[in-house]
Amino acid sequence: QNILTVYFLVGYSAVALNHVIDFKEKKQEITKPVSPSELFPSLPIVQGTSKRIKVLTRLTLVVSDPSHCNLLRSTSANIRLYDIIAVFPKTEKLFHIACTTLDVDLVCINVTEKLPFYFRRPPVNMAIDRGIYFELLYTPAIKDSTMRRYTISNAISLMQICKGKNIVISSAAERPLELRGPYDVANLGLLFGLSEGEAKAAVSTNCRATMLHGETRKSACGVVYTVKKPRKVEEEETAVPACKKAKTQA
Repeated sequence: QNILTVYFLVGYSAVALNHVIDFKEKKQEITKPVSPSELFPSLPIVQGTSKRIKVLTRLTLVVSDPSHCNLLRSTSANIRLYDIIAVFPKTEKLFHIACTTLDVDLVCINVTEKLPFYFRRPPVNMAIDRGIYFELLYTPAIKDSTMRRYTISNAISLMQICKGKNIVISSAAERPLELRGPYDVANLGLLFGLSEGEAKAAVSTNCRATMLHGETRKSACGVVYTVKKPRKVEEEETAVPACKKAKTQA
């Protein structure tokens, strides 16, 4: 409850509770996600609105062998219960599989050590076309100077290929002191090689797009999200009625 309150105080309106499964460890089973209402009986209200903060469930699978991907290809009932599905590939082959074939919402990028492979344009472009987003964590970068170097280096390598598209910056925070506000995280994105607009999108619109991608995956149909585009003041002032246009042309 304390860390959730901090998320609310620093300016977030949605939080994902992450359940990590590493297939290297024995007896790893995908269980049903715990309902947020059971963990947090009373959710704080988002500042400036009457809505309560949204708590999502997320499943992250750490895969180090191609056989681990078979579970994602199967129609597991418990997997479909999670709002967001992420995969953490450990090899270049698994990264290629995750980008091109797996039905996931996020592909996690290792930021705690040097990558054992180079990013290649075809699988990255395929993931972008499929609506999959790449996740970078910022908590390791503020914990340790060595991991900060790896985080920046690996992020820049990815930016050279994806050109700043489909990037999500997450915290993976376990303690309130590890959290940073959205504007602070966007500033960190500049160090990762993102432009100002791309850094802001990595903590706002791209996160919402990931949520919508998860809803589409769960429904197996689609999600329509509409935004009302405001009319520019200049267009209203310069707009000429059709009857006057006809007279002018005549």
